[in-house]
Amino acid sequence: METALYLPIKRFLEAAGYSVKGEIEGCDIVALSDDDPPLVVICELKLRFNLELILQAVDRAAASDEVWLAARISAKGKGREGDRRFRNLCRRLGFGMLGVSDNGHVDIIVSPDAAVPRRNTRKRSRLVAEHRRRKGDPMSGGGSRAPVMTAYRQRALACAEALQHGPLRPRDLRSVAPDAAKILLNNVYGWFERVDRGVYMLTASGAEALQRWPSQPANGNDALLPLPK
Repeated sequence: METALYLPIKRFLEAAGYSVKGEIEGCDIVALSDDDPPLVVICELKLRFNLELILQAVDRAAASDEVWLAARISAKGKGREGDRRFRNLCRRLGFGMLGVSDNGHVDIIVSPDAAVPRRNTRKRSRLVAEHRRRKGDPMSGGGSRAPVMTAYRQRALACAEALQHGPLRPRDLRSVAPDAAKILLNNVYGWFERVDRGVYMLTASGAEALQRWPSQPANGNDALLPLPK
């Protein structure tokens, strides 16, 4: 699966000085520099280089400063990474190519020469905001079947964890979720039930969610645990 490529690419980008998180706004990997405003780097993962990977990169280009395509290097040397036409296409589009070997080593096949597409500032802002709000790095990039551990889901889980000890008011939860009142009122996941005016308790589905997603670690690499299916 593509998720097997995530850690090698994450380490590669972290070594280059970026803060790296997976599965943000549909992107396999989003990396931010420490600058203000940050340099936004998006990397899309596939088991092999193909046209679909190029099309994904084209879609991501408007929301980023730099786009990388990453795939496993063909053991027999017959992959697209060896196709001069494919490499030239990436160069013309300004995309970088990263090859991941079986032992996890990452090689730069093509360096990105950032083209200047029209910027989608709204999408870019969503990427940066979600990256910064999310605690740690709870998702391995490249997965598509498991629910995404968004920053909102993390805050809802924090509310659920507090409520497992008994009913509380939103103001009691502000320390774990500043927007607790909205989370409890909207009840997106069905985890909460109002039992009195301004008082909420945890539902059975909320208790199940806490079993499925135990307390999320606060730092990046410790959070890279697969979500239960």
